[in-house]
Amino acid sequence: MEVVTGCTTGQTQEGWTDLENILDRILEVDTNILILKLILTHLIVIFVTLVARRWGEAIGGLLIGLPLTSGPVSVFLAVEQGRHFAAIAANSAMQGLMPVTAFYVTYVYTARRFPWYLSSLFSIILYLVVVAGISVLQIDPLLTTIIVPLVLLAGTLTLGKKVGSAAPISPPAWDLPARMVLATLIVILITTGANTLGSQWSGLLSPFPIFTFVMVTFSHRQGGPTAVRRFIQGVSLGLFSYVAFFLVIRSFIEGSNIWLVYALATLVALLVNGTILGIQLWRKRSVVPDLV
Repeated sequence: MEVVTGCTTGQTQEGWTDLENILDRILEVDTNILILKLILTHLIVIFVTLVARRWGEAIGGLLIGLPLTSGPVSVFLAVEQGRHFAAIAANSAMQGLMPVTAFYVTYVYTARRFPWYLSSLFSIILYLVVVAGISVLQIDPLLTTIIVPLVLLAGTLTLGKKVGSAAPISPPAWDLPARMVLATLIVILITTGANTLGSQWSGLLSPFPIFTFVMVTFSHRQGGPTAVRRFIQGVSLGLFSYVAFFLVIRSFIEGSNIWLVYALATLVALLVNGTILGIQLWRKRSVVPDLV
């Protein structure tokens, strides 16, 4: 009896030791990933903001169209939740550009008649309505690949021709810190809530236009509807690189090295964005009058 008890006690202690070691490793990984989230988010926000201030709203909008927050979120999902989860979320992220398009088209047109807070309210409501609609639909990856670029193209054409540049706007001192805080919150919220939300909702919400929302409301208050349209035109073109990024992720993440896939996706997105920028610079002489 004593031998059995001693054996059982020893096995129990070994079991607890193994469990503690596993928990320690999990906590170590989660802590490291959280630190990486915070560092990357802050660096991205600072970079995009400074570039936009230096080279104008159109270039800033083009950069924001890149998956600057959704890209890191996708990496975190692949590491924390697995490759299959990341592939599903990548497809949902592409679908998520449909409500984003609804958001910015609504904002551009409501900005012509309403103040920034009402334009924001209308745009966010329509965004959530479209997200809810997509969440109940089963859109397969092939159909997503066809529909999403067409929706983006329709949204871009709806905005009309390029609007000429205007005098730069001096941002307040709190502008950059506010963007950093908001971006950090949305990245942490989506990635840490992935288990609760599921891969589809994580992907649909990951492209929420948090940078666009912050910057466009400021542009609206300072520069009016013309500044809004100019900025959104850059964003709408930049989103094509977003599609390219997640198309690569969705296609290769489950069968290839994670880091090679994300490196390839980043390269493709930059090539698409650079091509669009080159075309825009070449057609720079095409300018239309301001909105009335």
